[in-house]
Amino acid sequence: MSDLFPPFEPERVEPKRARFKSIPFRIIAPNLVTLLALCLGLTAMRLVVEGKLETATICILIAAALDGVDGRLARMLKGTSRFGAELDSLSDFVNFGVATGYVLWIFVLHDLKSFGWIIVLTLACAMALRLARFNVMIDDPNRPDWQKNFFVGMPAPAGAITAMLPLYLHAIGLPVQEYGAPFVGIYILFIAFLTISRIPCYAGKTLGARVPRDMVLPIFVAVVVIAGLLFAYTFEVLTLVVVAYLALIPLSVARYRKLEREHAAQVPLPADAPESAA
Repeated sequence: MSDLFPPFEPERVEPKRARFKSIPFRIIAPNLVTLLALCLGLTAMRLVVEGKLETATICILIAAALDGVDGRLARMLKGTSRFGAELDSLSDFVNFGVATGYVLWIFVLHDLKSFGWIIVLTLACAMALRLARFNVMIDDPNRPDWQKNFFVGMPAPAGAITAMLPLYLHAIGLPVQEYGAPFVGIYILFIAFLTISRIPCYAGKTLGARVPRDMVLPIFVAVVVIAGLLFAYTFEVLTLVVVAYLALIPLSVARYRKLEREHAAQVPLPADAPESAA
């Protein structure tokens, strides 16, 4: 018990802290983006209480987009830090676990009473477990480079975007809020399972690292078309994106298994392994 409250030792010299040491802005900038995403997630909880479902949904979607920006911005500016990684994980849990679950609760899951709240708790806890596992795995020095192109389980931002599919369907006119509470509950449990599963999902981290010269202009045109469709038919496009993403998961698993077999075939045998007879 005495170890918890050590005696004061006035003769011990404490190292002085540098109080006014300047910090480069390149380290601060990614954290500002993360805080902006956190503010959007918290604001979504207020907006859904006020009955602004579509605006609350858009806030979480923008928070998910910013979550994909802050990490890349930190790496581009060489401003990565342990503080930024921890802040990003806490922000992701609030935005994609708490805020997303709360928006879905106010939207339709409250019709299921206590079972609906259990679903919300399951989604939030699944996001927390998924983020904790991700933080552990990124520090694994023995992880092969090819595995870095895949997430283990559905990532938290993608989990939130796919979990809000019932909101997209409601926005385009389907009567989800009136008749779909049981189906929404089952769907959210399915998404929660995907986040904590070990199903490989393609990360796309190397996508776009090098672009062929003859593809530059077509990519520009495609981005303009997609942006126009997203602004004009926001929830219709989001619905198609979610359905396509879920449909591509089996292809991602097949690609992962293929690379795994190729990597296993390239691993050299131990030096003491018996040689096969000629």
